[in-house]
Amino acid sequence: MSNTEDEIILRGLKANNLKNIDLNIKKKQITVFAGVSGSGKSSVVFDTLAAESRRQMTMNYPMYVRNQMPRYERPPADLMKHLSPVVVIEQRPIGGNSRSTVGTYMDIDPLIRLLFSRIGDPPITSATDFSRNGSFRHCPTCNGFGEIVAPDIHKLIDAEKSLRDYAVQFKPLSPSGWQGRWMITGGLFDPDIPVKDFSEEDYRLFVHGPPEGERVFAPFHTKNGPQPHEWDGLLPRFTRLYINRDVSKLAQTSLDEVLAMTSRASCPTCQGSGLNPQVLACRINGFNIADYEAFELTELMAELEKIKDSVGSTIAGQAIPSIRQLIDLGLSYLSLSRKMGTLSGGEAQRVKIARHLGSSLNNMTYIFDEPTASLHPGEVDLLLQMLKRIKEQHNTVVVIEHDRSVMKIADEIIEMGPGAGVHGGEVIFQGKQGELERSSTATALQQTREINPHPRPFAESFSIRHASMNNLKNIAVAIPKNVLVSVCGVSGSGKSSLMLGAFPQKYPEAIMVSQSPIGLSSRSTLATYMGIMDDIRAIFARETGQLAGLFSFNSAGACPVCDGKGVTKPDVAFADPVTVTCEACGGTRYSDEALSYTYKRKNIVKVLQLTIEEAGDFFDRPKIISRVNTLRDVGLEYLTLGQTTSSLSGGEVQRLKLASHLQKEGQIYILDEPSSGLHVQDNAKLLTLFQRLVDQGNSVMIIEHNLDFIAASDWVIELGPGGGKHGGEVVFEGTPKEMLYADTPTAKWLE
Repeated sequence: MSNTEDEIILRGLKANNLKNIDLNIKKKQITVFAGVSGSGKSSVVFDTLAAESRRQMTMNYPMYVRNQMPRYERPPADLMKHLSPVVVIEQRPIGGNSRSTVGTYMDIDPLIRLLFSRIGDPPITSATDFSRNGSFRHCPTCNGFGEIVAPDIHKLIDAEKSLRDYAVQFKPLSPSGWQGRWMITGGLFDPDIPVKDFSEEDYRLFVHGPPEGERVFAPFHTKNGPQPHEWDGLLPRFTRLYINRDVSKLAQTSLDEVLAMTSRASCPTCQGSGLNPQVLACRINGFNIADYEAFELTELMAELEKIKDSVGSTIAGQAIPSIRQLIDLGLSYLSLSRKMGTLSGGEAQRVKIARHLGSSLNNMTYIFDEPTASLHPGEVDLLLQMLKRIKEQHNTVVVIEHDRSVMKIADEIIEMGPGAGVHGGEVIFQGKQGELERSSTATALQQTREINPHPRPFAESFSIRHASMNNLKNIAVAIPKNVLVSVCGVSGSGKSSLMLGAFPQKYPEAIMVSQSPIGLSSRSTLATYMGIMDDIRAIFARETGQLAGLFSFNSAGACPVCDGKGVTKPDVAFADPVTVTCEACGGTRYSDEALSYTYKRKNIVKVLQLTIEEAGDFFDRPKIISRVNTLRDVGLEYLTLGQTTSSLSGGEVQRLKLASHLQKEGQIYILDEPSSGLHVQDNAKLLTLFQRLVDQGNSVMIIEHNLDFIAASDWVIELGPGGGKHGGEVVFEGTPKEMLYADTPTAKWLE
């Protein structure tokens, strides 16, 4: 019998949908939590295990330090013992602004700057001088952007519109700002005709301003009467006000909004680094800091290992482990200067994992939330080796995962279920892989992958030519219409560049469902997200004669005590935070007056407690029924109308987003990894939905690594053969059956 101190002991777990469950999780092993989406996996792992470990860790710090740290509430449980410090790698997308790079995200850039300040020649002794904010300041040519930024007239102006109808697309220069109103009232231009109908002379004056040496004035009307103001042209004005000055100090716009109106090219003066030429003159073994930033990681590693200087080698030695971690995860082709926003889902997932694995600490608990998400089957093997290495260093590994290859290396599998939401929250299996296969749980059900025997024929195609976005190598591809198409390939091979970049540029009518997160809020519900809450409030208003706002907990109907939150958080000073159900409304969020009115004998709270399944029978409005049906189609029939989006699992969020897009009327659907976060059982429902969409005459294209989806498709396009600069080419086009005989990175896994 194992020593109980070698186990994490959890008793009476009640977070979210957990039904007072007990669990022992063995330490120094790999434990995989499986189960359908919404079954309670995250409630155990994140909302209980991770939350309590973090809470107890903060208690070790002095009070004045704890007040500066995140505060964690004790999870609802009877007993939680023998926890160890946790490292959490969540599924949440990487944040970061337009200047965030691999080097900044991995904290390698500060070490590279320090290295140049200590051993670079000619010497520049301050490490901060190797950033754009140092005393040398930034590159004088590009003002530190690393790119020559110029306004793009086609982005700034919609020539089909008039000035009054917002022909100027940039908000501060549109009619919503004083400058746009001045353009309308100043008398220089006709504000009610499309810009394309301006005379040549007026268009030149509007866009470029008066000829050199001339000045033009137009009155700006104020409460003190008209004041003459000089018109300098839209492009000169945009350049002067928004490019040649520090945008961060402007209240009405952001850097990203400014850059969205521009075209950019790499700056020749600073090699795209944004640094001053004096800084770039400082070198190590013939290379400057811009060269270091641009090297592929394998090249950078080789340069760092050449450094023999005692101080330099010490600094380089601190950077090398993080770089090696990225290389070991198959990202050797990246550079430190690669912008985080340009990474594919699989690349971003691995960079995030690498950031957390530089530690040599042991006896820790590493928690991974679906680490195989966005990874190609060939890349999953790298992940499996990494999980084994963490375990071998005497750590505990807890993984939420649907991928069977991860379950195969697990020491123990815990399946939650049997269903989702109110139908889940129980432990239905705990044991080894072999025992799971002999059980009758959802995960154990063996689904034989069938290669589509009868792919749909097609007569027409969407044609993409000369696609060169990001790493695409001037490719041409024909994507069949009115069939199910899978676009596959290793991470970074160019799938997103083709389907989410080049395709919508030519076919803007396409409905795209990307991996971008939805707004998760305790005040946002399924009904509000699906756009039917206003209809529900309108029904109550019509039936009762009251204002619709009375039936909103964000408006007049809110409980006056908790302000519509349903809970209160008393001020407990330095103690752990406590959330208490509001005594006035009992957690309903609504005032007594709002609850006194009913529709079909149900008040607003009872209506919001209806499941999606029940709501379809309760309402008779076509719009509500249609949108409720889309939620049922994606397998969310067990959720309630009033369930908050912040309480949903990753797989539920993915399907909710898909359902919101399926309401739209369109014939081209592009979905970015729709299987992400979903159990194999949920995937089967999605595949059925996609096939039905195609049968109805739509074109459905999915960017996907999931082999079941690829096998069920009518047509497959694979990009590659590698990632980054080693990809960007079409390596296969054909049916799934034809792919079995191809020699590509995906074909060998499909076999």
